Amino acid sequence: MNQRLLSWIILVGLVLTWGSSFILIKRGLEVFSAVEVGALRVSITFLFLLPLAIKQLNGISKQDLIWLTISGIIGNLLPAFLFAKAQTGINSSTAGLLNSLTPLFTLLIGLTIFGIKTRWVNVSGVILGLLGAVGLISQTGGHSFEFNISYASYIILATIFYATNVNLIKTKLSHLNAIAITSITFGLIGIPAFAILIFGTDFFSQIATQPEALSGLGYISILAVVGTGIAMIAFNTLIKFTSALFASSVTYLIPVVAILWGIFDAEQFEPQYFVWILMIIGGVILVNRKKSTVNSNITIRK
Repeated sequence: MNQRLLSWIILVGLVLTWGSSFILIKRGLEVFSAVEVGALRVSITFLFLLPLAIKQLNGISKQDLIWLTISGIIGNLLPAFLFAKAQTGINSSTAGLLNSLTPLFTLLIGLTIFGIKTRWVNVSGVILGLLGAVGLISQTGGHSFEFNISYASYIILATIFYATNVNLIKTKLSHLNAIAITSITFGLIGIPAFAILIFGTDFFSQIATQPEALSGLGYISILAVVGTGIAMIAFNTLIKFTSALFASSVTYLIPVVAILWGIFDAEQFEPQYFVWILMIIGGVILVNRKKSTVNSNITIRK
């Protein structure tokens, strides 16, 4: 299959998967605390990917392990807790809007810290996509839009971590396959997550005494296996196929999934939504715009 076509297929799959993750977090928080949701998400993903991690360890250098550990902490462990904590104080619309800052931070961090250069057309794509996401969310979720800076800051920090991790994978770990990157990072952060779950929460007593805890565990398990384990393998594949900027632009399309969920739930679809959706899609296309020479790295053009 053509690599560019496969990249778009992966992007759409990630949008559908991660666009549903906020509701799964919300359902988990109805039963468990934010710390429990974060620890469970990482721990279950760790167990799911452990057999793959064991197989992938051969040939991994000490330098790789250092970068994989950093990637696991900033790209998965900390954001799992930060997003869960944030959604105890803000709604899904606000969370989706703030999550759309990821491509902007990816661009800024790539330029300033990792020395990754870009073309102006890609920068314009970042801006266009962000404007489209802001416009779509402001109209579709305006009636329930909440902004609490204390809780919003958790997601802003998480998007900075995400952006740093995407650039790190592109520049330091691109020689490893996506399964190795994903499984080993969770292999490295899974034990600390388990320790937090066992010694820092009342999870096991809740499972034993609260009937609704099993349903909450089910939601988080789906989030961990599908929305984290499988999705992160796909996402790391996308980073290798394209650029850090294009991979991070998945967050622009997540609000579109929220629209689809609304239609499925008998909510009204307004014609003006098409304008914002087209802006988002146009921004993603511009972010992925390359010169005639196929190159997965970002190059500067004035």
